[in-house]
Amino acid sequence: MKRVSSGTVALLGAAALFASCDNMKRIKLLPYPETERGGVVDDYFGTKVADPYRWLEDDNSEATAAWVAAENAVTQDYLSQIPFRGAIRERLTEVWNYAKESAPRKHGDWWYYTYNDGLQNQSVIYRTKEPGEAGEVFLDPNKLSDDGTVALTDMSFSPPRSRRTAAISPMPPRRRDRTGWRSA
Repeated sequence: MKRVSSGTVALLGAAALFASCDNMKRIKLLPYPETERGGVVDDYFGTKVADPYRWLEDDNSEATAAWVAAENAVTQDYLSQIPFRGAIRERLTEVWNYAKESAPRKHGDWWYYTYNDGLQNQSVIYRTKEPGEAGEVFLDPNKLSDDGTVALTDMSFSPPRSRRTAAISPMPPRRRDRTGWRSA
């Protein structure tokens, strides 16, 4: 039997590494869009601080929307070229697809808990008179909008037989990043 030297093994390992890295070089990169720099300068107790990107803080402006769309185009172009992206999506879906249930919490005469079948965007809130019994749907945030652009962000209960408040976050049509304004 012929013996393989450690140098040969190292050389073959390095060749395999470089060959696998070569696949990544095939992704074509779009140039990032130019970002306008404004002339805003704040004065904090005599210290001038430039804020050239202040205009991006207005998330309702057409200029910000256009900049976000251009940035997203670069990102999506890159991501669409990753050959194993579909396999990652399938594996993550498989891993995340299991039922999740919270511990019950008592508010007034009812016990509340959340349940998610595994692939729901948001957990459904149930209530029951006794823990361990099947509950009734109290609030299904998945039904707050047809297109999934409304999220339940918070929920609180006031003293018994009083009010329950839910904070929801509707997002403008062009914003799908779950950072919309909150409403009670």
